[in-house]
Amino acid sequence: MKKIPPTTLLTKNQVGPVTEEDQRQCDNYLEAVKSFARLTHTSLYIIDYEKMGFEYVSENPLFLCGHSAEQVQAWGYEFYFRQVPEEDLKLLEMINELGFDFFETLTVEEKKEIHITYDFHLVNEAGKAVLINHKLTPLFLTGEGRLWKAMCLVSLSPHQQAGNISIQRQGSDDVWQLDTVARVWRRVPKPKLADRALEVLRLYSQGLTINQIADRLCLSADTVKYYRRQIFESFGVGNMVEALSYAVHNRLL
Repeated sequence: MKKIPPTTLLTKNQVGPVTEEDQRQCDNYLEAVKSFARLTHTSLYIIDYEKMGFEYVSENPLFLCGHSAEQVQAWGYEFYFRQVPEEDLKLLEMINELGFDFFETLTVEEKKEIHITYDFHLVNEAGKAVLINHKLTPLFLTGEGRLWKAMCLVSLSPHQQAGNISIQRQGSDDVWQLDTVARVWRRVPKPKLADRALEVLRLYSQGLTINQIADRLCLSADTVKYYRRQIFESFGVGNMVEALSYAVHNRLL
């Protein structure tokens, strides 16, 4: 077993005793999780904060880094210390610490409606660092409102560097972004696109060219290019591949 140094990754969220009523929340829930894992292209795993381990790990290869799902599940948090570079481990520790500080400011209902997303590297079986996007959302809370179990989704990151940390709440038009230098959460509005720009983006996602999109929407090619620039500026990206990835990750399509 790999020696794990002292870290708030393991101590920040103290769940406390789990009651019988808490336990009744999750009767047979793993069957639904496994069904979802069969349908999604992303890696999926469940964290149990009471046991500080992984309760389930899907067989999607991205997160596994060449190991079996059974092995990764058995390792639990040890997996991070095996596969995450030292610099990114420090980033994860900060995200964990400040993320739970933010979490404790919310009501129980608000806690159930949020997810946090961030990027970090995993070292795969070939020894290459792959930048992944990691999303985490509460699955079960204890009766005292502590985070007991969480669902995590892992996919390739649309960004170039680790970080890009934000918290979103279902139904909210705002995003809380983490300023890693000041170590504070800053509230910013979600990017919005005009309906026509969204149409252009959807048609790009179908593989259409500028001229084909122009014909489909009865626009000139220059107008399509205008909407494309508008999309890039709104999302802060430089090409359509990044724009589509951003839109998918931020549930804009």
